[in-house]
Amino acid sequence: MRRESHARFCEKLAVKSRRPTHPFICGKTRAGKFQIKRKTRRDRMRAKLKMIKEEMWWRMHQPIPAQGKWLWYVVNGYFNYHAVPTNARALHVFRHHITDLWRRMLRQRSQKDGMTWARMTQLVDDWLPKPIILHPWPSVRFAVTHPRWEPYAGKPHVRFCAGGAQ
Repeated sequence: MRRESHARFCEKLAVKSRRPTHPFICGKTRAGKFQIKRKTRRDRMRAKLKMIKEEMWWRMHQPIPAQGKWLWYVVNGYFNYHAVPTNARALHVFRHHITDLWRRMLRQRSQKDGMTWARMTQLVDDWLPKPIILHPWPSVRFAVTHPRWEPYAGKPHVRFCAGGAQ
């Protein structure tokens, strides 16, 4: 019985891991034309936020610059992977959730809480990167010509002398 449930769990895990990171969604451009949009999967974002929340609990009493530096690396790494075109809203949402988690953690450090939203906004602007789309559109990314695909790449053209072989 236990072996069967473990096997089913492994099958579900294998099926789940094959899903794309950015599912495709039908949408429209600003001009009203059809466009396929990509968006971060909800479960991936939730899992990352949960991991960050647990780690922030252990780093709660570290100095704010140390926390900010660590958060910068974590958020920057997330943005480097998920910054695909049409995913800007999800990146802004992720940054907002990180801000809220950090604010709650800083408020729990003592009974005398002095963390206002104005101070938190200043901290976030100082320490967290702003989301920017880093990856190109697929049409640009795949429109690369490689020299090995072109005829005579790496080989000079064959030349014939008018006077024959010399």
